[in-house]
Amino acid sequence: MTLTPAYGRDYSKRADIIRDLNDGKDFVANDYNGSEYINLSQLPDGFHQVRDRSLRKVWSIRVTSGVVK
Repeated sequence: MTLTPAYGRDYSKRADIIRDLNDGKDFVANDYNGSEYINLSQLPDGFHQVRDRSLRKVWSIRVTSGVVK
């Protein structure tokens, strides 16, 4: 699953993404079924990609038991 920032947010550092996910902020989940707003409580465990708003940069995050690493 690929996530992008919601509500106009943008990121330049992975640490900011992790902080906002752990704070429960919404992201847009994009996959082959379309897109929807999602937060950490709805993310399945595993590896996910997060792209910046312009879709040029990508970071990898790992969700384990409701915590982002």
